[in-house]
Amino acid sequence: MGPLDIAVAGCGPGGLAAALLLKRDGHRVTLFERFETPQPIGSGLMLQPTGLAVLKRLGLAEIALESGARIDRLIGQAGTAGPVVLDVRYAALGRPSAFGIGIHRASLFALLHDAVTTAGVPIATGRTVAGSVADGAKRRLHFADGDMAGPFDLVVDALGTRTPLAPPTGHSLAYGALWASLDWPDATTFDEAALEQRYRRASTMVGVLPVGASPHAGRRQAAFFWSLRADRLDAWRTAGLDAWKAEVLGLWPACAPLLDQIVSPDQVTFAHYAHRTLRDPAEPALIHIGDVWHSASPQLGQGANMALLDAWALAKGLRESKGVGEGLADAVARRRRHVHLYQRLTALFTPVYQSDSRLLPLVRDRLVGPLSKLWPATWIQAAMVSGLIGNPLRPLGLDARQPAQPDEPIRHAA
Repeated sequence: MGPLDIAVAGCGPGGLAAALLLKRDGHRVTLFERFETPQPIGSGLMLQPTGLAVLKRLGLAEIALESGARIDRLIGQAGTAGPVVLDVRYAALGRPSAFGIGIHRASLFALLHDAVTTAGVPIATGRTVAGSVADGAKRRLHFADGDMAGPFDLVVDALGTRTPLAPPTGHSLAYGALWASLDWPDATTFDEAALEQRYRRASTMVGVLPVGASPHAGRRQAAFFWSLRADRLDAWRTAGLDAWKAEVLGLWPACAPLLDQIVSPDQVTFAHYAHRTLRDPAEPALIHIGDVWHSASPQLGQGANMALLDAWALAKGLRESKGVGEGLADAVARRRRHVHLYQRLTALFTPVYQSDSRLLPLVRDRLVGPLSKLWPATWIQAAMVSGLIGNPLRPLGLDARQPAQPDEPIRHAA
């Protein structure tokens, strides 16, 4: 298959990675972004061995590790001094290369954006995509201002769960979270290589994730989050910061040096979560990747990683097929089982940590927590958090255990 004219809508991790991979394969790629200056939205995230396997093949894994913080453990404790009910160690996988990376979204965006611009991919900014229309075997994009672009041999929809390019599906989740990016305290009991959380039942959760230094900060940072029902956001604002800080400190006093940095509600962003799974992520000359295809709560920390795997599958599918339709079908087939598995797992586990249930956290704290410290639960938990359950890398020709030494060459455009 010869070079294609491809439009990628959205400058998130999935869109940027797809643009870079497709450009390196010799296709003519244009990125479309609604912001005048492309920028990330949000605080921190976890890169898992799955996402890192893609970044390795892009030559960006080492930069990610330098920009972020290596995470070897996830630990959750019930109450201020209660039992440890979540203790996930990547070492349980028995692989020296098995670890996560806590990274600021701005850092991940910067390394992918720099690679895209270095590769010569044009980015059309200030273009709010409003829809698309078929044009024979191709597809055009149309924008909120009435303009159109194309026709393109392929449109890649990486616009997120509220995309205008796919039919609405799924549902909003009752709980979201307040997020803030804060300086890592000089003197602290926080583990520098762990995502730590504290719970009160399933309705209250506070977490601290080391994320390295963002491109805009001169020192290491932490992503700080507080679980909150979406319909209680207005009440939170009305109560004020002092009341909220007192509640956080009542659950986890060690958060004091982080909370001292928050002096305005504007420093805190509320993230809404939704569960969405598109039945048919591929249409004629159009494919939906990342949160457009599959969005969920971040309890298993897979969002950016799943998007990176989608981008790799798309490039591989096109590379090994004779036509666009065949390539899209191949990409979806390589990812469908893993997507469905993690959508089900996330739907299963989210209520255990974010819900109004009183029974589920009781079972979690009294039964599941103690049992999870025993083998094979230790391995299962690590495999689940790492994204490796279901062996998603094999259909993609990737290996989480190996450095960036491709077993199949990525063709670079001249």
